Amino acid sequence: MQIGRALVAMGLLLAGVGVLVMLSDKLPFKLGRLPGDIAIEGKNGGGFYFPVVTCLVISAVLTLLSWVIGKLR
Repeated sequence: MQIGRALVAMGLLLAGVGVLVMLSDKLPFKLGRLPGDIAIEGKNGGGFYFPVVTCLVISAVLTLLSWVIGKLR
């Protein structure tokens, strides 16, 4: 029973991420290009990109989700 609940939760999470990706063009923000993300471009076309704020947002959402799932158990 526990494995079934975990699989359902992961499936719902995956479906939610899929919907978010499908609607990403219509969202007021671009996940992966949020203000605060570090992007450095070189003169010869090379560059460095580190999505600091995007990582923080994803971490906060996953933490909140795991906390809610923990409270439901």
